[in-house]
Amino acid sequence: MTNSYSNLPILNTKQHFQILDGLRGVAAISVVIFHFMEIAIPDYHDDFIAHAYLAVDFFFCLSGFVIAYAYDNRIKTLGVIQFLKLRLIRLHPLVLIGAIIGLAAFILDPFINLFEKYGYLQTFLMFLSGSFLIPYAIVPERYFNLFHLNPPTWSLFWEYIANICYGLLFFKIRNKVLWLLTIIASFLLCYEAYHSKYLGVGWSGDTFAGGGIRVFYSFLAGMLVFRSKWIIKSKLGFTALGILLIAAFLFPFSEKINFVTDPFLVIFYFPLILALGAGAMVNTYTQTVCKFFGEISYPLYMVHYPFIWIFYSYVIKMKPGMTEMALITVIGLPLLLGFAYLVLKFVDVPIRRKLTDKMKKNMLAA
Repeated sequence: MTNSYSNLPILNTKQHFQILDGLRGVAAISVVIFHFMEIAIPDYHDDFIAHAYLAVDFFFCLSGFVIAYAYDNRIKTLGVIQFLKLRLIRLHPLVLIGAIIGLAAFILDPFINLFEKYGYLQTFLMFLSGSFLIPYAIVPERYFNLFHLNPPTWSLFWEYIANICYGLLFFKIRNKVLWLLTIIASFLLCYEAYHSKYLGVGWSGDTFAGGGIRVFYSFLAGMLVFRSKWIIKSKLGFTALGILLIAAFLFPFSEKINFVTDPFLVIFYFPLILALGAGAMVNTYTQTVCKFFGEISYPLYMVHYPFIWIFYSYVIKMKPGMTEMALITVIGLPLLLGFAYLVLKFVDVPIRRKLTDKMKKNMLAA
């Protein structure tokens, strides 16, 4: 049976870009810190990591690169339906897991009882929204998130749209057309940054369209980096590139210059980091770190926010000082890393393995 499986195009896996895996983890950890800091210091001007919302643009760019690398040469053999099934298997278990954790946190929040206000029906609809990626911005007390129970789901909604567009169209287009679409998308991104005064958009009902613009540019840019073979060989390792990536998130926040700095970082800087990461080498130590960061990045991103909501409820009710909130952040981050790792090993991986095996058997039987 194993030998039969090896003849399926689904199993023609490629080598991972290990440093890119590590950088994905750096971005995910930055997002978690950013979400803690949003609660502790709501004013972005005083937040040391206020630009970490741009980590999502880095995720989109990295996704475009990886999808083009993994599927450009085999999607015709694999087929669009099988491609989309593979993406569902890879992404959706954690979407559901995040929705379940978000539901539990919403119902069991020990500090603020929003569940009592919204009741069973609205709570159930929020759960369906998060489970099936149907935007449902209904909670004004918490900024009208598209997916209240687990807000980061908004970026998965756009990731799915990008994957569908790739499976139906993007893989077919020639590089000249890809260039044209990417240039058009860059102008739209600049307009969005000017209009909204920054690029931290797409997550709420009133900024919905901004999410489409962000993924439109960054996903295409990632594809373009791969197709243009912009892989820069250098002696920069994971540590140096991680610092360069974090530097973008530490950039000072200012409405006066965000409309320039945000598009610059997304349009030029992140593709450069991507090209450098794809060409960098790893040693034995950094290989282990990058592997762990790569594995933990997506589960950490998808399970952390329900706990941020509980932290938010605690801050509203108890009004802790900055020292206490800093201590919660310092302790909370490793706890969330540990929780994400447990979810990965004991829930996400077994589910994906079972679904993948079932898909292989169905393909052999066909």
